[in-house]
Amino acid sequence: MITTLADIDFSAPAQLVAPQLIGVTLLVNGVGGRIVEVEAYDGTEPASHCYIGLTPRNFAMFGPPARSYVYRSHGLHWCLNFVCREPGHGAGVLIRALEPLTGLDTMRARRGLDDERLQCAGPGRLCQALDVTRAFNDLPLSAPPFTLVARDPVQPPQVLAGPRIGISKAVELPWRFVEAGSRFLSKPMRGGLDLEHGNRR
Repeated sequence: MITTLADIDFSAPAQLVAPQLIGVTLLVNGVGGRIVEVEAYDGTEPASHCYIGLTPRNFAMFGPPARSYVYRSHGLHWCLNFVCREPGHGAGVLIRALEPLTGLDTMRARRGLDDERLQCAGPGRLCQALDVTRAFNDLPLSAPPFTLVARDPVQPPQVLAGPRIGISKAVELPWRFVEAGSRFLSKPMRGGLDLEHGNRR
């Protein structure tokens, strides 16, 4: 079982894996870009799909790690998550936004718009641009259609942490992580904590 990809150990807690994903390149069938925004979720906190236990919808999130968990949000949009922790625990990282780099013409055709900034700014937009559906659920991230490329170890991105978006429970957890200064985020990060220097932005 492969648990380490792009220099990240996916068997670690989601809140530790998530900031390491910022700057990693994600491709789905050769289309994608740099991850610039993610959110961590753990089965021990009530905002997580796993908090209610194992169901036919969330089974993939219970592992093994380094696999995909794809669900439909509000009956409208697909959302892509990377599974973390040991099998049976229930944890993952929601991929919220990419900086588009590869296959932009394909993204534009799928999304029906030209604005580069809006192709993958939000989990639903991202899945539409990368053509991710429920058919991609519970697949290994180490094999096609997925490709993960480690971020630059010499110049890693500056990562900010803050509250997650669009939830009503466990809102105090600073488990949203973004690349500082990115214009491709789903929403701006205001007052985020700089993880490297420990100061507020």
